[in-house]
Amino acid sequence: MSKKIVVGIDFSSCSINALEHAVSIARRARADITMVWVNHLDYSKEIFSVEPKQLTTEVEDRLKKLVDEYHPKLGGQKIDFRTCKGKIYKEICEVASQLDAFLIIVGTHGSSGFEEFWIGSNANRIVSSSKIPTITIRGGVDIGRDLKKIVMPFDSTKVSRQKVPITALLASYFHSEVHILGLYTSSLDDIRFRIKNYALQAEDYFKENKIRYKTTFLEAHNITEATLDYAKSIDANLISIMTEQETSTSNIWLGPYAAQMVNHAPMPVLSVHPDKIKYYNG
Repeated sequence: MSKKIVVGIDFSSCSINALEHAVSIARRARADITMVWVNHLDYSKEIFSVEPKQLTTEVEDRLKKLVDEYHPKLGGQKIDFRTCKGKIYKEICEVASQLDAFLIIVGTHGSSGFEEFWIGSNANRIVSSSKIPTITIRGGVDIGRDLKKIVMPFDSTKVSRQKVPITALLASYFHSEVHILGLYTSSLDDIRFRIKNYALQAEDYFKENKIRYKTTFLEAHNITEATLDYAKSIDANLISIMTEQETSTSNIWLGPYAAQMVNHAPMPVLSVHPDKIKYYNG
């Protein structure tokens, strides 16, 4: 059974950019792509100058054109679409769950306040609601789609390690070099020891799975800034983080570190929800 990638589409440039990243990953992972378009209230007037009755036909015509354009680039994998009605983040997460997708990819407009299109203004909710690892790509980000360098920061939280398997899986598709980044936010010996130990555990996992890696430790007053500065310095193609969200709550807000990363990173961000991930093989 083929792997599945779900991509949120609203026809904005950042959602098309997300689709192109999805195609790059799908080609390597031998995964099929399902695009999801959600009819949410009357926001269609922002994009389409058609009568409401003709909206579905117009949307399906555009989606079919995207299928025709990107199918030849998938190396034999399939690309299709679904149209839904309801809340954007709920519908995208629901389709991903139904398809047992291993990845969701969406574009986001960051924290600029520009929310003209649907997906960009819902990206944080998609990330924090999804049980499935999600890659977000800010509007205007034009970066190499081959994941040559992946940055994976570690803090002292236990869940920090849970992003290792999916990060390793993506790295295996692209023969990437994963940069394990230990971030020392405290001078306390036990906390620093814990971070170093987590990094060593990640090294063991990568050795076992034949993933290239490099380990760096940094003093960090601000986790987000330290991670972004390092990612920029090595020209990284992806940052892999945890969402930090408490699993016992039902809210739809990201932890501050994750939200800052999703909103400000100049490269794609892979967000993994604590305790709700599968461990992947191959």
